[in-house]
Amino acid sequence: MVNVTKVSGEKAPFVPGKLLASLKRAGANDGLAQDILKEVEALLYEGISTKLIYKEAFARLRKSSKPMAAKYKLKKAIMELGPTGYPFEKFVGEILRYQGFKVEVGVIVQGHCVQHELDVVAEKASEHYMVECKFHSDQARHCDVKVPLYIHSRFRDVEKQWKKHEAHSTKFHKGWIFTNTRFTDDAIKYGSCAGLMLVGWDYPRKGSLKDLIDRSGLHPVTSLTTLTRQEKQVILADNHVLCRDICDNPKLLTQAGVPQSRQKGVLDEARGLCGK
Repeated sequence: MVNVTKVSGEKAPFVPGKLLASLKRAGANDGLAQDILKEVEALLYEGISTKLIYKEAFARLRKSSKPMAAKYKLKKAIMELGPTGYPFEKFVGEILRYQGFKVEVGVIVQGHCVQHELDVVAEKASEHYMVECKFHSDQARHCDVKVPLYIHSRFRDVEKQWKKHEAHSTKFHKGWIFTNTRFTDDAIKYGSCAGLMLVGWDYPRKGSLKDLIDRSGLHPVTSLTTLTRQEKQVILADNHVLCRDICDNPKLLTQAGVPQSRQKGVLDEARGLCGK
């Protein structure tokens, strides 16, 4: 049994089933997934990093299908929504809009005591949420208990003010935290106790960020393997965070400076992700 080194530095046994599951989630059939697994297993050595395993699997998957490779790199793509964190807030807003919420991103509201700048405000029927987004560019960095403690304090100040408005008096108000990494155990315990909703990369099991993206098909533009990092940043700076935006408006590629000779390849990959 070979031990691998995680991003956190922790050692753990290599689990073939995890690699197979991630390849199949990206759309690889059984045969392709098994072939890639065998090739990767032949490269394993004691202490190999999970980052290198990902790189080797990604390269092999990309040779077969760029859209599948784009789906496979989802976690990395979410990390590329930085460095400011605003694209992540907008991406979370799009996920919530897909679920039927009326969404506002980057809102300044008056609390009972002070003003607050909220990442996202989401409403649907009688539901009213204050949504805070915690973006980390380092996979090893988790949201500890200080995050829900701080956000719960802000939420109570905002909620007290919201309830003064007649239109909000009968609404169900709640705080919601999204992060692109993970929550510590204490953060989850406090969030549950305080009535906050928490969504992390793989928490909760049903309704995690990864799960929401898989079910909605809303892949970030940073998933695209045919765009350079600079081109992605230009598109993000223009407030477009979804591959679907490129599918709906191919002219975004010209505006981002993508050469005409490469645009068809980018568009084909984007359409493969959008299911178009």
